[in-house]
Amino acid sequence: MAESASGRCACGEVRYRLSGRLREVWNCHCPRCRRITGHFLAATAVHPEQLSLDGEESVQWWSPDETVSYGFCRTCGSTLFWRDHSRPHHLVVAAGGLDVPTGLTTTTAWWCAQASDYHRRQPGLTEYDHEG
Repeated sequence: MAESASGRCACGEVRYRLSGRLREVWNCHCPRCRRITGHFLAATAVHPEQLSLDGEESVQWWSPDETVSYGFCRTCGSTLFWRDHSRPHHLVVAAGGLDVPTGLTTTTAWWCAQASDYHRRQPGLTEYDHEG
């Protein structure tokens, strides 16, 4: 389990640091995450106060409904964050933007019944066909 990490979007307009314990990586195969990322969302999570953000003015939030928001770089379109409005003390951070080595391991996959037909799921993960 990693205790800190740093990351950025593809163009470098948004850079961030995560301090404190990070959750292991979970994959989300729900249709919305698949379309936003082009595959599935692989992400860790932190308490929002663990995030130190440079380039906040370049983060664009999109809320497809009143329950969640996705954060992107408004310049390059990189998927950066996800938040559930009912869980204000929980910020999901896209693992693909993290600098390596991350010190994290993928442990869990959600919405597996919704995974695309081309995708071969990784053996050994705890899998759920729905959300928690």
